[in-house]
Amino acid sequence: MRKFFGFLAVLLGILAGYLIFWPVQIDPVAWTPQESPGKTGPFASNDMLSDLTRLADGKGVGPEDTAIGPAGWLYAGYADGRIVRINPIEGSEAEASEIANTGGRPLGLQFDAAGNLIIADALKGLLSLSPDGEVSLLTDSVDGERMIFVDDLDIGSDGKIWFSDASTRFDLHDNLLDAVESRKTGRLLTYDPSTGTTKVELDELGFANGVALSADESFVLVNETFRYRVTRLWLQGPKAGQSDWFIENLPAHPDNISRAPDGGFWVALVAPRSADLDQLLPTPFWRKLLVRLPEALQGSLIEPYGWVVKADEEGQVVANLQDPTGKFGTITSVNERSGILYLGSLTEEAVGRIQVP
Repeated sequence: MRKFFGFLAVLLGILAGYLIFWPVQIDPVAWTPQESPGKTGPFASNDMLSDLTRLADGKGVGPEDTAIGPAGWLYAGYADGRIVRINPIEGSEAEASEIANTGGRPLGLQFDAAGNLIIADALKGLLSLSPDGEVSLLTDSVDGERMIFVDDLDIGSDGKIWFSDASTRFDLHDNLLDAVESRKTGRLLTYDPSTGTTKVELDELGFANGVALSADESFVLVNETFRYRVTRLWLQGPKAGQSDWFIENLPAHPDNISRAPDGGFWVALVAPRSADLDQLLPTPFWRKLLVRLPEALQGSLIEPYGWVVKADEEGQVVANLQDPTGKFGTITSVNERSGILYLGSLTEEAVGRIQVP
């Protein structure tokens, strides 16, 4: 019996040493978030997304973003690299056909003035898909360093492309480690097609994600997914070059953002905040220990939930649409066109379609 307890003590000592000292990928920093507003006030729980319909169901996994093309077709990028053209009409039996494959992971999509589909590809960089189906690289590097997580974009009236590089620490495959580490390494960049130059416009962002220009292009917004906020960079006026928070302390993780026809902004909330993670954020030690645990014991940051909100031009939330059942969940994008919202998702096998309430 004494030998058994001696062996058990050694085993527990080895386990404790592993949990405390084993090297991990993250180098976390302390950050104390504000208390989450939860599903209260302008974010009160509802089921307004429960009646959405599914387009191109079963055509692929993870249509992360959508864009309406010049001829009115809907375009989506899937987890296997495909760009698929979809008939956007509800109840249509028209085809959903593959028009290209980037060989990476297409995320943000936007058409430029010449009819090219500009693609933020997490693995390949910023790409252009021409009307005849040719994929070409616009940029994948800045200041001599290759970007590892190009995420979303918007295009200005001058043709300049504003886009995000989510993290300089973790790529697509390890993106949740960025949340646990909580270092602000995301960036907002521009690519100028006229000169071929790529420039960092704003850095130190907590996982830079969705990007959207204001209607008058006086400012640009970028979502900080793991800081629960939307940051604004002023481009014109007395504050030009300065940044501030457009929306802060969201109750969920903001993913993509798009400008609505009335000048407001739709924000996709990919998942509600994790109370467990919020409690761990002030203490780097416990987050290192968490990463050392077997994956089955780590829990999940992603709760199946459908959620999008709309803010006006001043950042005030004016619409709040939810599906608590998660029937259509992990929503990563919301784009409005002709009174219809088209929803993308990280995990669904369809594009969501619902009328603007």
